[in-house]
Amino acid sequence: MASNNTDIRFLKGVGEKRAEILKKKGIDTIGTLLRFYPRDYIDYSNVTPIMRAPFDENVCIKAKVTSYVEESKKGPNMKLYRFIAEDESGAMQVTLFNQTYLAKRINFGSEYLFYGKVRGNFVMRSMTSPDIFESGFSGIHPIYRASANMSSKNIERIVKTALSTNIGDDPLPESIRENNNLSDLSFALSNIHFPKTNESLIRAKRRLVFEELFILQTGLALLKNKKRSLAGSVVSQNFKAEFEEKLAFELTAAQSRVIDECFNDMSSGRVMNRLVQGDVGSGKTAVAAAVCYIMARNGFQSAFMAPTEILAEQHFATLSNILGDSGVRCGLLTGSLTAKQKREVKEKLASGEIDIIVGTHALLTDNVEFARLGLAVTDEQHRFGVAQRAKLAAKGNNPHTLVMSATPIPRTLALILHGDLDISIIDEYPKGRQAIDTYLVNSSYHTRLYNFIKKHIAEGRQGYIVCPLVEENEELDIKSATQVYEELIENEFKGYRVALLHGKMSGKQKDAVMRDFKDGKTDLLISTTVIEVGVDVPNAVVMVIENADRFGLSQLHQLRGRIGRGEYKSSCVLVSDNKSKETKERLKVITETCDGFKIADEDLRLRGPGDFLGNRQHGLPDLKIADFANDMETLRLAGEQVKVLLKNDPRLKAEENKPLRDAIIELYKKLNEN
Repeated sequence: MASNNTDIRFLKGVGEKRAEILKKKGIDTIGTLLRFYPRDYIDYSNVTPIMRAPFDENVCIKAKVTSYVEESKKGPNMKLYRFIAEDESGAMQVTLFNQTYLAKRINFGSEYLFYGKVRGNFVMRSMTSPDIFESGFSGIHPIYRASANMSSKNIERIVKTALSTNIGDDPLPESIRENNNLSDLSFALSNIHFPKTNESLIRAKRRLVFEELFILQTGLALLKNKKRSLAGSVVSQNFKAEFEEKLAFELTAAQSRVIDECFNDMSSGRVMNRLVQGDVGSGKTAVAAAVCYIMARNGFQSAFMAPTEILAEQHFATLSNILGDSGVRCGLLTGSLTAKQKREVKEKLASGEIDIIVGTHALLTDNVEFARLGLAVTDEQHRFGVAQRAKLAAKGNNPHTLVMSATPIPRTLALILHGDLDISIIDEYPKGRQAIDTYLVNSSYHTRLYNFIKKHIAEGRQGYIVCPLVEENEELDIKSATQVYEELIENEFKGYRVALLHGKMSGKQKDAVMRDFKDGKTDLLISTTVIEVGVDVPNAVVMVIENADRFGLSQLHQLRGRIGRGEYKSSCVLVSDNKSKETKERLKVITETCDGFKIADEDLRLRGPGDFLGNRQHGLPDLKIADFANDMETLRLAGEQVKVLLKNDPRLKAEENKPLRDAIIELYKKLNEN
């Protein structure tokens, strides 16, 4: 008998051709087919009277055919079939296009179910090309994500066949199901695809959401426990006070606390795996510098990896400035170095003559070797895949890992996104950091805004104009970065030093544009969101964000963080003509606070987790049915049950937990394949 792991092509009614189509949807086995959940449902038992049906919404109508089907032609290749259907409330005209087979089955005087959109007026209504069923047809039916060569009904048929096979063992232990009043797997899968009632659909979904979040969190907890069991380089002496003496500023209490948390990890004998979360400008680099310094003074090397050359150069300059006379030796390794320079750096690294190496992906090449790598630091960790971070760590003997993120994430979500890491939060700004004045205006303010930017340029300052698109899009009434750039250099900013920056440029082109801006060779930078993360330009004091309603709150906050980096008062102006009350309320949040964590909480509430997950390489599987935005309470409950389970069976060795262990192995195997 076919089972969960059976290749989908061997399921009755599938075959080679359909299997290829299904595999493009991520369905390669019977098990993945059963987890290909409907995107929606039609409740054919929920019947609406004709004259009460809302216009342009899908409804189900039960009505009797009260006229014979009339056939007419519209052009050489179009046949129209029309007839009248009535219920107690009124009548509607039904039109079918080229549906000869269906039209011949419509019988005068018979009753049918019609599913589609009603149009017309309050006297006579109409329905065009509805789904038509015999009147006895009822119940809740699934709608699947279809494609041109695989309809929802085709998928429905093969799912019915799959449900008659061996669906496999239930990955949720019976004790967990009982504690949380959850259905078994057979009930859940049957009723998520073909629910008998609305109540059974709700019960099935609740169980499957819990299961998905439970398996995910159990896997992450096991991964964290495994990492914690690894022996790490033991750092015996804390040189934090010595490091502080080299600073031209005083560490904040939050920075000091995070450095202590890192030292406690590194001196414990276990490998540190820590995420440092901090708002833009909160001083994460100083924390990383302190941890690298402590490692160097204890005789270990550190690798500091950044996503771009210009960011790597910035970190190298910062570290060199702080540690210049300390005896700790810093090096830089990027792709643009000459072959000779690269060779020299690699030789010094291998011999131990460099204590801290700052670099880009160039650090990952096979011929980069360390004498005694004790710490791997990754900046802007979401820009690197899991495999890349692992490759850097593999260059040492279980080195400590420190990853940094300037994207504030709600703590509950952070525990999932980074479930294999311990989390430190820098929730305090350095002294003297000024708040950025933020305003919301409509496009009628453009002339005033351009004059405002010119005023700052005249004072020797610089500015940004940020656009959501690189190029014009006919479907959206939005000016692109390219279009704004071309208009401004010909009109309002003719004669000014204006540059264009966007993601379709090569890495070298982007670096060159940013270097010129950083060096003060450009007055105004017209850009897309590629400036969201990265380079400090203390002289940039004004930012205008066009079509601000197209961005999430967290993204707007990240963009705003590019200004206000120096001694000058800075201003950010959000431009939006969107008149929606909800949009105005959302954007108002940015004008009222500069606290990235408050903004992140609000963004999660309003938009869901898209801004935090998006297409970033967070190393998590795609959720099939759970939704972080709406299932936070289930997430919390599942997390509590994970703790209970692993306290009693830390390695899932009990027989009852074998199906769960298998499900976790399968989940992470697929994740590594991707």
